[in-house]
Amino acid sequence: MEYIIGIDLGTSGTKTVLFDRAGQVVASASEEYPLYQPQNGWAEQDPEDWWHAAAHTIRRAVEKSGVDPADIKGVGLSGQMHGLVMLDKNGKVLRRSIIWCDQRSGKQCEEITERVGRDRLIAITANPALTGFTAAKLLWVREHEPETYKACAHILLPKDYVRYMLTGEFATEVSDASGMQLLDVPNRCWSQEVLEKLDVDPALLAKVYESPEITGEIGPEAAKLTGLRPGTPVVGGAGDNAAAAVGTGVVRDGKAFTTLGTSGVVFAHTDQISIDPKGRVHTFCCAVPGAWHVMGVTQGAGLSLKWFRDNFCYSEIVSAQGLCVDPYVLLDKQAEHSPIGSNKLLYLPYLMGERTPHLDPDCRGVFFGLSAMHIRSDLLRAVMEGVVFSQRDSIEVLREMGISTGEMLACGGGGTSPLWRQMLADVYNCPVRTVQSKEGPALGAAILAGVGSGLYPSVQEACDAMVKVNPPQEPIEANVKEYEKFYRVYTGLYPALKENFKQLAEL
Repeated sequence: MEYIIGIDLGTSGTKTVLFDRAGQVVASASEEYPLYQPQNGWAEQDPEDWWHAAAHTIRRAVEKSGVDPADIKGVGLSGQMHGLVMLDKNGKVLRRSIIWCDQRSGKQCEEITERVGRDRLIAITANPALTGFTAAKLLWVREHEPETYKACAHILLPKDYVRYMLTGEFATEVSDASGMQLLDVPNRCWSQEVLEKLDVDPALLAKVYESPEITGEIGPEAAKLTGLRPGTPVVGGAGDNAAAAVGTGVVRDGKAFTTLGTSGVVFAHTDQISIDPKGRVHTFCCAVPGAWHVMGVTQGAGLSLKWFRDNFCYSEIVSAQGLCVDPYVLLDKQAEHSPIGSNKLLYLPYLMGERTPHLDPDCRGVFFGLSAMHIRSDLLRAVMEGVVFSQRDSIEVLREMGISTGEMLACGGGGTSPLWRQMLADVYNCPVRTVQSKEGPALGAAILAGVGSGLYPSVQEACDAMVKVNPPQEPIEANVKEYEKFYRVYTGLYPALKENFKQLAEL
């Protein structure tokens, strides 16, 4: 029997899953670690915590499975993107990692835009300068911690630090490297132009691989800690969303997924590079060699529903505890009492500002059309519909770029809601499916390991064998027409309120 391992390094913890070659879970283990916020808007984690969690969960998964380590043919890595890991010449961590959600580097984003030029930056890196990306974090350290910067010999991303500890190799791969703002995304290599203009030494950067390529082998020390066999191949792996795409089978043109987690993501595969010159969506190299993905992000997707639940749905929370069900199941039932359009009530889900399509940190949540006739179920449904309309905004940008999204998967906590999935199908006017596996990025990383170790000839063929999907929810024609009327009103609200949002932020 042959097995593969997927390691998913998240923000709250790391999960390691051992799969057989058919994609079935054999054993898994998880371990959490802390997030440090030394100042408002800052977010850091200790890379040593990531490594210890990875080593511990690998060992526990292998031991629980009873599998002979010699039968584990490869290891794949997935992880949170954009984090800055700085090592000295001896490979020792110099400071805690500044991670993806850290917001301290606004000034550095302005510096990057000025040095490279906004249009040129988008043409090369496929994205405008953003505080979440790694380059701005690096420039912040250079300005505020010059001694740390001077001592730095290697820069790695979070999952790539775990790779270094497993293999001793300084390596990354194209999907994760795309989020550093130092990669030439169309040409899938480090950008000499950007590095020169930002005065960053190319020697700091790791070698770039394609996601299924073997980047190294499990070393003797790592083998002792993890229980893996020395010499087991470790492939490039992928950033979390790129790995989730593989884990859901979104590896061909026309395929896409929508994630309804805390934030919302619309992710589409494309075999041809496509960059939005307005910078409304992100274009990254994807985990399929020679292909890319385009991704729109809604900041407050599932967050909006959680906010509503926590503040206005105490009775459902209590009832759910008594019934031993998820409170969101009861919220679905409540929302079904309100018709499409929530009795002419619309919600803008901008609780945390917005990225796609507005790139506006000042916009905020809005209920529009509120009247004395509205009851709680109307507000609840309006929140769910507003989140779906915001995802439709991303779809419209993708369509404008010529990217097809005819086959849609639903992922994340919100993707488990039949009501929310039906809304997606109706508002997108396309079938919406779910995958049978709940492992997402870990399965995607394992699939890449299966390709790299020779179990499958390509990512697409591995997905065909290992990813199983459920029957689709089809759009309902009458619903499609009704939602379209309300979506047209929705799209006019942000432009009408844009200046008001700015005025409110300046008070």
